[in-house]
Amino acid sequence: MHTKEEKLRAFGRLLDIMDELREKCPWDKKQTIDSLRHLTIEEVYELSDAILSKDMEEIKKELGDVLLHIVFYARIASETQTFDIADVIEQLCEKLIRRHPHIYGDVQADNEEQVKKNWEQLKQAEGQKSVLSGVPQSLPALIKAMRIQEKARAVGFDWDEAVQVLDKVEEELHEFKAHLQEGKLKDKEQAEAEFGDLLFALINYARLAGLNPETALERTNRKFIQRFQYLEQKAREQGRHLQDMTLAEMDALWNEAKQTEK
Repeated sequence: MHTKEEKLRAFGRLLDIMDELREKCPWDKKQTIDSLRHLTIEEVYELSDAILSKDMEEIKKELGDVLLHIVFYARIASETQTFDIADVIEQLCEKLIRRHPHIYGDVQADNEEQVKKNWEQLKQAEGQKSVLSGVPQSLPALIKAMRIQEKARAVGFDWDEAVQVLDKVEEELHEFKAHLQEGKLKDKEQAEAEFGDLLFALINYARLAGLNPETALERTNRKFIQRFQYLEQKAREQGRHLQDMTLAEMDALWNEAKQTEK
């Protein structure tokens, strides 16, 4: 692996390249903080895909793309004397030291749960009006639900054991089914509310059981895609289209696809 000096030299090279691109490249010169936003989100999702695939070479590539965006934002801000990359790094360092008094101070924290509780107390002391204010509004709903639950747990508002949440899951499922059985499916808003309660309870259970619901769902998405594409491939080999096949025929191919995974 590289020495600290080599790492600093590589980072300096990146800053030099960013400066040159910003000054000479027509596309880079045109970018603003607003125009980069959606591209940054895309890069983070690509990094997430690489992590799920456990492709270390791809992870390295995508980390580079994310780092480029961080440097890009700082370079743009420096042009109006707002801040530069050194300000970003120094502020981060100060926050890390402040948020880790169990390392840089005399606070005791023997486990992960205690560290999280300390974080929330420090954030409150820094002026956060709500424990939940640190959860970005634009997060996808499933991830947001998990983060909300984690934040609440840090101040003691949570179930003790995952098994306790199963009763809540069953209760919410019963309420959702009762809503449908009463012929209220046309009341879409209420049906969504009941279904949302069920999903929230399921996410709560997964979290307490040590599972990541976002990762779990994405793995199922990928599994479905793989199996469905197997169906499409086999249909093509038979000179047929899926829409011309019966559900029983497609089910048979679906079961074949499941067998290929074992």
